Amino acid sequence: MKAVIMAGGLGKRLAPLTDTIPKPLLPIGEKSILELIIRRLKLAGCEEVIIATNYKSTLFEKYAVHLTDLGIKISFSREETPLGTAGPLKLIQGNLKEPFIIINGDIITTLDFKKLFDNHVKKGARLTVCTREVEIPLHYGVIQLNEESYILDVKEKPSLKSEINAGIYVLDPKVIEEIPDGFYHMTDLIKDMLKKEKINGYKINDYWLDVGQLSTYNQAKEEIDKFDTV
Repeated sequence: MKAVIMAGGLGKRLAPLTDTIPKPLLPIGEKSILELIIRRLKLAGCEEVIIATNYKSTLFEKYAVHLTDLGIKISFSREETPLGTAGPLKLIQGNLKEPFIIINGDIITTLDFKKLFDNHVKKGARLTVCTREVEIPLHYGVIQLNEESYILDVKEKPSLKSEINAGIYVLDPKVIEEIPDGFYHMTDLIKDMLKKEKINGYKINDYWLDVGQLSTYNQAKEEIDKFDTV
């Protein structure tokens, strides 16, 4: 089993931390976000990880020396220009012959990647998209009106629940042929594929956190005991 970690973003929402260190290399406890991801993939039986980089690529290559004792093959693909979260797959298409996992380089999770992979294969899917239910609190009372503008109900500061894209996927390598050259996101691929076929969804009930901004980065440091178990 192989995995591709998308680690080419600028991490602007985590500035000024990311002015000198790319987001996946930011520390949480004694490990970086990248190492936490790789350790979880290794636990699931992943044998090789390809890290797609752009911003401060050389720092990833230097840091990889620290990961040699993990017992997993690590290689890199460097973008010359930003290619989004799907475009980089075109650069490594020749190295991907079987279904593989894709994960954004700012996701911390205790997801069992083996179960995810097995579900993808069992469903015979070409693309599996992981989802996560999030709850967004509203800070206002919500009013329900009828067609004549009479009030039917009021709810005091309710929460909205929705399934979101969790930034983790399993992909059949043949799908890469359908990805255009240049900048292209996984959300673009999902929309294009939905026009012609069904896409498998996989709900994450395990710990999951998108460490994309200062608030969630600080949250990860506070909740380290929930996920740093490998």
